[in-house]
Amino acid sequence: MNPPSPAIVAQSAVRALPRWTLWLLCAAYILSGFIGRSPWRDTDMTAFGYMRALAAGSTPWLHPSILGQAPSTEGLLPYWLGAWALQIFPASWDPEWVVRLPFVALLTLTLTAMWWTVYYLARTPGAQPVAFAFGGEARPQDYARAMADAGLLALLACLGLAQLSHETSSYLAQLCTATLTLLAAAAMPYHARWAIALASAGMLGLVLSGAPSLAALMGLGVAVFTWRSRSTELPHQSTWAAWWLCAVAFSSFVAWKLQMWEWRIVVSEEPREWRNLVRLLIWFSWPAWPLALWTLWRWRRQVWDLLRHPHLSLPLWWWLLTLSSAALTHPADRALLLGLPAISALAAFALPTLKRSIGALIDWFTLIFFTVFAIAIWVIWTSMMTGVPAKPAANVARLAPGFTPSFSWWPFAVALFATVSWLLLVAWRTRRHRAAIWKSLVLPAGGATLVWVLLMTLWLPALDYGRSYAPHMRLVVNTIPADTACVNVAGLSSGQVAALHYYGPWKQQLFRVDHAQQCDWTVTVPRYWAALSNTATAPWQAVATHARPTEQDDLLLVLQRRR
Repeated sequence: MNPPSPAIVAQSAVRALPRWTLWLLCAAYILSGFIGRSPWRDTDMTAFGYMRALAAGSTPWLHPSILGQAPSTEGLLPYWLGAWALQIFPASWDPEWVVRLPFVALLTLTLTAMWWTVYYLARTPGAQPVAFAFGGEARPQDYARAMADAGLLALLACLGLAQLSHETSSYLAQLCTATLTLLAAAAMPYHARWAIALASAGMLGLVLSGAPSLAALMGLGVAVFTWRSRSTELPHQSTWAAWWLCAVAFSSFVAWKLQMWEWRIVVSEEPREWRNLVRLLIWFSWPAWPLALWTLWRWRRQVWDLLRHPHLSLPLWWWLLTLSSAALTHPADRALLLGLPAISALAAFALPTLKRSIGALIDWFTLIFFTVFAIAIWVIWTSMMTGVPAKPAANVARLAPGFTPSFSWWPFAVALFATVSWLLLVAWRTRRHRAAIWKSLVLPAGGATLVWVLLMTLWLPALDYGRSYAPHMRLVVNTIPADTACVNVAGLSSGQVAALHYYGPWKQQLFRVDHAQQCDWTVTVPRYWAALSNTATAPWQAVATHARPTEQDDLLLVLQRRR
């Protein structure tokens, strides 16, 4: 016998969020951060360098490298996607934008898969609300649609999603393919054949993105839940469980052939590292994690019998996997990123059980937090443009010496539209209106989107100046004559080499890793050069040392061969 559901939802509470509102919110969130900026350090520029090398045919597709340096992440899929985009689209298009097009599609697919994942989880019998004695409870399909809206809003509200989901890196590819795998497990009782295709794409994508262990563990968990499930909606459980095991075996074989199996477990014994991890856990998935914990408490009777309740077991299993990965691997925020769809799905199931006072507390906290944040962004931008008030502009000048603010109408108009939309959203939320199950997550999602849009419009020039390689590399390029035939690079990272090639006038084949090549110029880092012998450094004289404008300890040394 199923334990009673804690969800009490009337039909009036499951009206769908207007589609145009949801689409506009998602479009604003997706496009902000992909449009108008330079490749940032280090992930963006490093990936950009490998993509250009692959597209030019100067490195093998299965073992990409930049001057002999392999990628620090094992995932191949993001480099392939960017290289294919460079080969498909016209060469006259901006390559910085072209390589981002596949990642725009990946983030769009992630949000779409998130909506359908929660929809199918909410369709399961154990997730249904209590049936009223005289009728009037929410209809299953309408309830599932409203819950799916809530799950998508919860994902958009997570603070840790914004930056990492807009990088051209393997982590966005992992996020997308992990969400597809979660969708496949949720949709299997309803569309088994489609679920097979999604699971195949998702698990293979996880492997090609550099997460074979997570793909295998996720598949094994779903196989166990499917095999032991007592659901009447999925016949032949043993057959489907065996298929998941076959998918795990195939993806593991691909990972073995591509030599992607590698132990990267790092257990820190320093208390400071664990404190940093706890702080990261608190803010990264806010506000989804408190709601997810509330879900586990209010649905605790179902938690004890997880096999009957996939709306709890599937996201909980994936969330626990990502938490373990964050505790045992580095960087932890990249692992936590993959858990955001799962924790957002759990957060959605808290909404049917929330008291009105808790919903009001969420609204007021969100309203104050994001409004203050938005005001701060506008004040600092106004100070940079006009000098009033003077202190914010002085702080920006101190943090980014050499940066010159400039006004642009288009980013200003977008930022103004986003701010007005936020004010209208707040006005709508504070008015009396019919209850909607997703209403408590409208302000968190809208506020997170507002702040992200403001940062990527008003503050984008300053962020570009501080986070891209362009200002630093231009200093180096201006030191070396443009007609130089050959430049050595020694001790530079892949991102620095990629940036020097992209912003410099030289062709890629003219770079040499070994400083002893017969070139008249060398670009290196002081620490690397100081470790060389006097015999190796004797033929060279230092011409200039350039510090990155926003980080004076990040130095590049330019040397010329003595004549």
